[in-house]
Amino acid sequence: MPKRKPKEADKKVSAPEMDKQAIDMEENQEAETAVTPGSDISNGDHVEEPDNIVRELQEHSGELTEENSYLKDQLLRKTADFENFRKRMLREKGDGIRYANSALLLDIVPIIDDFERAIQAAAETEDFHSFHKGVAMIEKQLVSILERNWSLKRFISLGEEFDPEKHQAIALEETDKYETAVIMEDYQKGYYLQDRILRPAKVKVAKPISPGESSDKIESEIKRSE
Repeated sequence: MPKRKPKEADKKVSAPEMDKQAIDMEENQEAETAVTPGSDISNGDHVEEPDNIVRELQEHSGELTEENSYLKDQLLRKTADFENFRKRMLREKGDGIRYANSALLLDIVPIIDDFERAIQAAAETEDFHSFHKGVAMIEKQLVSILERNWSLKRFISLGEEFDPEKHQAIALEETDKYETAVIMEDYQKGYYLQDRILRPAKVKVAKPISPGESSDKIESEIKRSE
């Protein structure tokens, strides 16, 4: 009867190899028993317990709620401050418009006092010459104050050459005395405010008799000023 060849499993394992296998098995068992319920078996990363996660989320939510409440309170305060500021600015603007002429009126009030005194003196003495002199002084004082404090300057047009920018011709007289349009009479004086014409002067203008382009030009300028 032929002999059977020994199988691979039937091969004898040497003692050192048996010891090595036993050590490997023991290490694997220790590694398995070392895995805790809060560990990730697949990659070994630490995973917190669900209770800890919930507690941390609740704490974070409480902090966010407190911060939101603080920011909301700050927003309400800033909104209230801005509304108060807006109302104050509107009130100050309205007061500025209503009382913008206070300084001007304070300059004019003493002139009114002078007029009252002049009228009273004229009624008591019936001295027309003194009354006329007093009124002329008051008028001069008023013009001086307006020019000095408010840059309102009156200009005299009599004898000047006609300028449609500053003169308004309300009368025209043909004459051979002038070769250009000259102001013959100043019916109502004009005024500058700073360097701008506040009111043009109403005047009578001389129209040269000599015909020609210059005469037509003067007449067109006079009409433009009307």
